[in-house]
Amino acid sequence: MASHARKNAARRKQELSGLNRRAALQEIRNTLPPASQARREGQSGTVVAPDAVPAELVALVQDFTRWGGRHLDEAARVAQQYGDHPSEWHRLVLYALTDALAYNFLMVGVLVGYLQEQEVDADLLCRHAQSPDPDRYVTPKALDLLAGLMGRPVNEGEQETTWQFIGRQIAECGVDRSGGDELAARG
Repeated sequence: MASHARKNAARRKQELSGLNRRAALQEIRNTLPPASQARREGQSGTVVAPDAVPAELVALVQDFTRWGGRHLDEAARVAQQYGDHPSEWHRLVLYALTDALAYNFLMVGVLVGYLQEQEVDADLLCRHAQSPDPDRYVTPKALDLLAGLMGRPVNEGEQETTWQFIGRQIAECGVDRSGGDELAARG
């Protein structure tokens, strides 16, 4: 019964605004500047097709979405379980949601950082990241994670950061260097 009332309230709100979720998201995307076709130029000045997506980035997306999904599932579970205890409900739901957000934010930062390194057109990057300022996602942690994923060596005299180590572990566990795909087997 509560679910039915919640759906009716959502329908009323949608009728007032005139937009459903999909249309509202599209409206946000439409406010971004139009993007030209992404391209890089080779040394000869000819357009080079984008390289294949590195397996390390695929492994990151699979790993982080799995962990982020667990936090979202936890948020849904505690939201239902602690409805009679508002202070616990707020605390536990927000912990789970912000943990999921942290995974997403870091993952987007790694992907944006990688695409910037590949010199993807800035307008296209803004559009795909659905942000007028995709640099906001590219944090030092995201760059460290990217460095670990791509197997970049640590500068002499410096210690490997935690995020470099995690990136290296994701790459080593999620990418089969012999040409096979270990991720499909891991599920």
